[in-house]
Amino acid sequence: MVFSTPVFLFGFLPVVLLFYYLSPTRYKNRWLLIASLFFYAWGEVFYVLVMLISIVANFLVGRKIDQNHTLKKQRDFYLALGISINLFLLITYKYANFIVDNLNFLLNSLYLPSIDIPSIHLPLGISFFTFQAISYLVDVHRREVPAQKKLLDLGLYISLFPQLIAGPIIRYHDVSAQISDRQHSLELFASGTIRFIYGLAKKVLLANPLAEIADSVFASTGNDLTMPLAWLGILAYTLQIYFDFSGYSDMAIGLGRMFGFRFHENFNYPYIATSLRTFWRRWHISLSSWFRDYVYIPMGGSRVSTLRVYRNLFLVFILTGFWHGASWNFLIWGLLHGVFLAVEHAGFSNLLEKLWKPIQHAYLLFIVMISWVFFRADTITQAIDYLIALFDIRNFATSELQYMQVVTYESLWALPIALLLAMPVYPVLKQWLQKISGQGVLRTALLIDLPRLALLSSLLFLCMVKVASSTYNPFIYFRF
Repeated sequence: MVFSTPVFLFGFLPVVLLFYYLSPTRYKNRWLLIASLFFYAWGEVFYVLVMLISIVANFLVGRKIDQNHTLKKQRDFYLALGISINLFLLITYKYANFIVDNLNFLLNSLYLPSIDIPSIHLPLGISFFTFQAISYLVDVHRREVPAQKKLLDLGLYISLFPQLIAGPIIRYHDVSAQISDRQHSLELFASGTIRFIYGLAKKVLLANPLAEIADSVFASTGNDLTMPLAWLGILAYTLQIYFDFSGYSDMAIGLGRMFGFRFHENFNYPYIATSLRTFWRRWHISLSSWFRDYVYIPMGGSRVSTLRVYRNLFLVFILTGFWHGASWNFLIWGLLHGVFLAVEHAGFSNLLEKLWKPIQHAYLLFIVMISWVFFRADTITQAIDYLIALFDIRNFATSELQYMQVVTYESLWALPIALLLAMPVYPVLKQWLQKISGQGVLRTALLIDLPRLALLSSLLFLCMVKVASSTYNPFIYFRF
């Protein structure tokens, strides 16, 4: 089930909210767990068993780690066992076919018989809930939190539907107290509703029209893919993936607030960054901080020799690439980021800081957009052909008909609006309006409250119309 569908918006969410707030406090978690498992089973009927296995296994291993907290060897053994179970599930369902396909390529080149296994379905959101389960075990191992004593509450943490399919990745130590005791208020619910509407508008009104441009351009081949069209396509995808991903994060954060949870932010205007290092402090914050705290720092982080720092960076971004999908394209995408982060770490960042700010932004956007080509393309060959088209000045001429074939009426206005909103225009405008309104109740109502209500009402109306009438609703995270 996807947030931006009629089934979720007009059926699932209203029913879940109604019964959640009608339920006594002691039953709220149970109802939310049932709703979350139903939400997952809607699209993954049989694979909900994989999630249930994960919940039970992590609950039992977590208890064992906690019970042996004074015995380091036993504690380390159970942590390794728990991580192995989680990685086994992830590798089996996400990477088994990829591994076998590459082994078969090697075997065929040696004239050896191929390995034959059936095609394995990728359970939705398995990368997200697996990483959350691992963070739970590590947090218990580090004595940051006690092991969860209630199976249902750990099940809720792993399966909680707002962040289940597209993040953000929630750390157990951040929400453990909220699972057992959280406060609900009209103000928190209202802020969650507002955040959800903004996220839905990002996805439906901006990301989806931009996806039509990106899909059309990336489907072009040969001379049909001219240099201007190639740049238009990758620009559209650069904005699409940001508004799609951050829109889902906004919806998840908003839904969490509706049920009394407070999740951390996942995006902070990443395209205004001036280096790749600062980009990763703003892009998919929950993933980058997860790798930082559970992989990079345990390996020594930046406190080791220069060569080991580079090794740590490359390993983290190889894992980051493969986390997104079982494809060599994702590996190359991760390696590109790893290489340029290593270059910045080697001293280029000092030079970069001395340059004019627009040049710093241009450098960051160029690296990010070029790497997005590998992220979006289906194959390495397609990615290389696309990169050639980006710089093929000989194939510059583009007719009006070619533009009309890839640009729809909706995307025509979505593109400039997305370019504007990718910058922190809204918070700056909000801060300016608060400043000029002062403490006056009437001025605040006229300058802030009424315009915001009108904006939210308009966005919600447009989203409902779009959701009800459109059948085009791409979901990027099926690949994750």
